[in-house]
Amino acid sequence: MTILVTGATGNVGRHVVDLLVRAGVDVRATSRNPESLDLPAEVDVRRADLTDPKTFEQALQGVEKIFLYAQPSGIEGVVEVAKAAGVKYAVLLSSMAAAGRDPDHWIARWHRAVEDSIEQSGLAWTFVRPGPFAVNSLQWAPSIRDHQPVRILYAHSYLSAIHELDIAEVSTCALLQDGHAGARYHITGGDSVTQAEQVALIGQAIGRELAFEDVTGDDARAELRERFGPRIQVLIQTGVLDPMATPEIIETRIRYYVEALEGPAEIDGTVEKVLGKPARTFAEWAVDHKADFTKRSVS
Repeated sequence: MTILVTGATGNVGRHVVDLLVRAGVDVRATSRNPESLDLPAEVDVRRADLTDPKTFEQALQGVEKIFLYAQPSGIEGVVEVAKAAGVKYAVLLSSMAAAGRDPDHWIARWHRAVEDSIEQSGLAWTFVRPGPFAVNSLQWAPSIRDHQPVRILYAHSYLSAIHELDIAEVSTCALLQDGHAGARYHITGGDSVTQAEQVALIGQAIGRELAFEDVTGDDARAELRERFGPRIQVLIQTGVLDPMATPEIIETRIRYYVEALEGPAEIDGTVEKVLGKPARTFAEWAVDHKADFTKRSVS
């Protein structure tokens, strides 16, 4: 059996590759720039781009299952190429936002567009819908390495951030085991802590106390505009968003943070149900990534 992994250099995709190799599966991986990939020698690396479905025609030959990340532009064409090549099953890295309380949120629309295309394709599928990624906390790494206070948007808002390895393990189980077709797996981390507590847990992992600044209101809006600007432009260019949607995107995010101030986020038991073990906590993630908060990158 050959399984193709898209996004093989991503936070989740790389773990999926490693887990499949460890399981003895024939793994193929795609990238726009395959020469830049640093993957195990036994992985068959091909050049392909999800925004250009024709590039998958050769990469999908002989593939039975595929791991996809959400890229609305070109997804219908990729699915058609996959079916023509004989692919039977797709596992999609989606988002909990796809079934969230705000169906017009740009993240929800982005992921639902991909889910809908796969669901209507006739392929068997599993949608893995994680909540916030713990790895998003790496945005604080430069400040922590420089011994500067961490600027946190609504520092006392709660998250149940999920370890990327838990996402990869659930996805790999869906690829390798029977009984997952048609499932929409909403998965969270093993605990719910505030962002300020996340910083404290990173400090415990690296052995020093960390300071933070709580950024709210208009200051938070300004940072969100700077942070989301490039991604919003991509969504506008691909037709996922209306050009006038930027202010609402910012306000939607602010509402998310404000609502999360009210108390701990819900902990979902799906990871334990699928894997037979509890989801990793943020403290475990911090220990796993402590080098990212202490080692300076070489310029």
